[in-house]
Amino acid sequence: MTGTPETRPDDIAQDAPEETVRAISPRSGARLSVVQALYEMDISGKGVLDALAEFEAFWIGQEVDGILHPKAETAFFRDLLRGTVEEQRAIDQKLDQALAQGWPLRRIEIVLRAIMRAGAYELMFRPDVPAPAAISEYVDVAHSFYTADEPGLVNAVLDRVAREVRPGEMSAPKGGGKAPGKPGSGKPPAKKA
Repeated sequence: MTGTPETRPDDIAQDAPEETVRAISPRSGARLSVVQALYEMDISGKGVLDALAEFEAFWIGQEVDGILHPKAETAFFRDLLRGTVEEQRAIDQKLDQALAQGWPLRRIEIVLRAIMRAGAYELMFRPDVPAPAAISEYVDVAHSFYTADEPGLVNAVLDRVAREVRPGEMSAPKGGGKAPGKPGSGKPPAKKA
């Protein structure tokens, strides 16, 4: 549930072909960059302005140590980073409520915590982004860093947050909203012939 301490946001595109990284939309690139910036801020103690300047100048759309980082919609990146930091107290409170008993946000690994915070910010403060789309985007970001259960945890936690803050958009039964037979759909998978 907490990932590995060796998971670092700047390692994500290492094995991905260059064309895969370029195929990421500018909004998806902004989300990925926000998670990387939140991670960097957490481990270095940098402030928002320093992180914005560093990422815009040296990371977004740049090749660093042989890793091509995706382009990002700058205004969206700025809003997500500033908003996540400014609203962190409210976000952390919602995430603590959505996490399983005994697993407060402070016990969650840094990258996973950054993913959840950015996703919760969009759900709580960006009503222009449809809740299911925001959840899906951050599950994709989680897949960039993790291969085990972490993307499922991101999905479950952000789904709980969305059901509380945007109940009208999350009308499917709890655990639902996905195609039959998929994890989290509440239905057993179809048997193979």
